[in-house]
Amino acid sequence: MMKEFKKADKLLSTVRRCCQNYCMIEEGDKIAVGVSGGKDSTALLCSLAIMRRFYPVKYSIIAVNIDLGTGQDTSFVEKLCRETDVEFVKVRTEIGKIVFELRREGCSLCSRLRRGALHNEAERLECNKVALAHTKNDVTETLLMNLFYSGNMSVFWPKNTADKRNITLIRPMIYTDEKTVKEFCRVNGIIPAENNCPFSKATKRETVRKVLQDIERENRGVTDRIFRAIEKRGTDGFKDSGCGEKG
Repeated sequence: MMKEFKKADKLLSTVRRCCQNYCMIEEGDKIAVGVSGGKDSTALLCSLAIMRRFYPVKYSIIAVNIDLGTGQDTSFVEKLCRETDVEFVKVRTEIGKIVFELRREGCSLCSRLRRGALHNEAERLECNKVALAHTKNDVTETLLMNLFYSGNMSVFWPKNTADKRNITLIRPMIYTDEKTVKEFCRVNGIIPAENNCPFSKATKRETVRKVLQDIERENRGVTDRIFRAIEKRGTDGFKDSGCGEKG
């Protein structure tokens, strides 16, 4: 019997609505879910596992963990996969050594290498889609980060095709905020794996995140308003997918 989760309605509501609005999941999809062991990717794994019960089309998922070789503990995620009847695949790499010891280039290089390893594994597993755990907060932070540091108003797309690959990338949690994720994890005893990246507290994203948090404390709803503006204007890939009214 599949594990039962408490107070999952809000999380599931936002994930399902996002998937339907952007036609992210179609009949027969085989989806590789990128799972780091952090709260966001673990919540995504749980939501897609639960949704298999009632989503209008049938799909399957495989949890894929890209092991950077830094000793991150994924035992909790592996246990969760057993409890939710999801196959777990760990891909062992030396990305941590390359990024932190040899090249010392930080997040950009690490992200590219992890993304490549995930896409390679998805292809090996014959998955046609890869699900990533970016949240509403990630969307707004990315817009401001690109505006502040690159002088352009761009964000990642809700759904797009991986470069030169026959794989579609989907982000089912872009309607979900961090507060919802944290509450879901808290009530269900989900303890995120510790982030042992040496650069995690000294990044441009972390700077922007703190700025947004400060503004949010004084002016509640800022993150939601920025997100609605992105979606309403159709910034980058935020176009009307023809899958129903977004809101």
